[in-house]
Amino acid sequence: MNSKWFGFPKRQGKVAQQAHLGLPENTYEREVGKEGFFGPVTHFYHQHKPTGWVDFEGDNRPRAFDTNVFKSCQSTPWEAQVLLKNNSVKVRFLSIETSMDHLVRNADGDDVLFFHKGAAEVFCDYGHMHISEGDYLLIPKGTMWRLHISEPCQVLMIESTNGHYQLPDKGLLGPNAIVDAAVYRTPEINATFQAQYSEDTWTVMVKRLQKLSRIEYPFNPLDAVGWRGDLMPVALNWRDISPVMSHRFHVPPSAHTTFLGNRFVICTFVPRLFETDPAALKVPFYHNNDDYDEVLFYHAGNFFSRDNIHPGMITLHPTGFTHGPHPKAMNNAFKQKNAMTEEVAVMIDTRDPLEVCGAAEDVEWSDYVHSWKE
Repeated sequence: MNSKWFGFPKRQGKVAQQAHLGLPENTYEREVGKEGFFGPVTHFYHQHKPTGWVDFEGDNRPRAFDTNVFKSCQSTPWEAQVLLKNNSVKVRFLSIETSMDHLVRNADGDDVLFFHKGAAEVFCDYGHMHISEGDYLLIPKGTMWRLHISEPCQVLMIESTNGHYQLPDKGLLGPNAIVDAAVYRTPEINATFQAQYSEDTWTVMVKRLQKLSRIEYPFNPLDAVGWRGDLMPVALNWRDISPVMSHRFHVPPSAHTTFLGNRFVICTFVPRLFETDPAALKVPFYHNNDDYDEVLFYHAGNFFSRDNIHPGMITLHPTGFTHGPHPKAMNNAFKQKNAMTEEVAVMIDTRDPLEVCGAAEDVEWSDYVHSWKE
C-alpha cells in the first residue's frame, strides 16, 4: 500500500508569502521539515530568535571538534581513529606525512577522502592519480591503494559501511549542472604507474569488520596492464563544482549534494553569490532537521553563518533542536558587505543518529553550545 503525507497546506496568523522572502516585520523564520529538506514542511514566524536559549543540558546539544588539536601523525589510514559513527557511516581524520610502504584495502565499504591539506600521488589497482588540497577521492570497496606523499596531508575520511556511493539526481537542472562529468578524474596506467611494477615483497593491510589482516606478496600486486568498466576511483576538486543559486531564495543544503551514501549524503558548500533581492534571507535559515544529524567540516574561507569557527573544525548538530546562524551572522540576515560567500565546507547528513567517539571528545570545544548567546 502506497502512503503519502496529508498534503494540504494551511496557514495561521502573520506569515510570509513564500519561504525565506519578505518575512513579517520583527519576526524570525523557522523551518520544520521531514526527510532533510525533501519532504513536507512548515514555516513558523517567531517573535524571538529560536536559538535564544540561556541554558542547555544533556547530550543532545550542538557540538564542535577541532582537528587542529591532533598532534600525532599516522603511517597508514587504518591508524586514523573514528570520530563519529553509526551503522551506515564512519568519519575519521587522517594526518600523514610519510609515504606509505604498504597497500591498504577496505573490505568494509567505500571510502570518500577529502584532502584538507597537502598533496600526494595515489597508486591503486586502476593506476596512478595526482591528488592535492581540495580534492575528493572516492575509492570503491576492495580497492588496493597507497599514498606517496609530496606534501604532508590532512584528510577527512568518510566510509560508507552499508552500501556504495552514488551521484545525486539533478532533475530539471540537467546532466551538466553542479558537476559536469567531464571534470571527474580517474586513474591512468601511465609511465608513473608502470615505473612502480616490481618483484619486491609488498604487504597489503586489509580492514574487515574493523579488524586488520596482513597479506604478503613476493611482487607488487599493483601490476595491472589494463582495465575496462564503470567501477573505478574518481577524483573531484571543489573548485570544479558549480553551485546552485537563486537571486531570490536561499537554497537548502540538499541542493549542494555531491555524493549519496545509503542513509546519508555528502554535500559541498563552495563560494557563491548572495541573494540580490532586498527581501531575501541571506544566511541559512533557522530550522529543525528532525530526520537527520548534520555534520559540517570547515575547510577554508570565512564561514558567514558561524562565529569562532576556523578551518579544520567539525560541528555536529543532532536532530531534536532548532539551530541556525549565530547572532552576528543574523545581524546580516538581509544584507551582506561582500557580493558572495567565501566559505568551503563539507557536510555529512545522516539519517541515523551519530555516536561521538572518544577521539572526538578529546578535541571538543565544550562551549560551542553557548556560542549562540548574544
